[in-house]
Amino acid sequence: MLNQDKKINLDIRKSRPQTLASVFGGFMEMLGVRASDADLLKNWSNIVGTDIAKIASVVAVKQTKLKTLNVVIRPVSPAFALELSYKLDEIKSGINKFYGRNAVNKITIRK
Repeated sequence: MLNQDKKINLDIRKSRPQTLASVFGGFMEMLGVRASDADLLKNWSNIVGTDIAKIASVVAVKQTKLKTLNVVIRPVSPAFALELSYKLDEIKSGINKFYGRNAVNKITIRK
């Protein structure tokens, strides 16, 4: 069942060009469809890049009451935790592009 009681405003235009992922993600969100957490795990190396995927993996994805995600990642070695902390913005950006919206609330590095 689709969200029929929501009014969809398609007249809103962004001032800058958008990626297709953000356009379709926003459209799918209006329809009530979202990418699953399993898709995040399956496409991890495509989302964050092979450099980050080699040193970290997703441990947990928890959805908050506000429909945002808290993502927990674990480095393959504790030595990579500092490097991952410097790349949190890049990881968050990749996940948001995958979902097509500002999906990530917080990323936690668990050693």
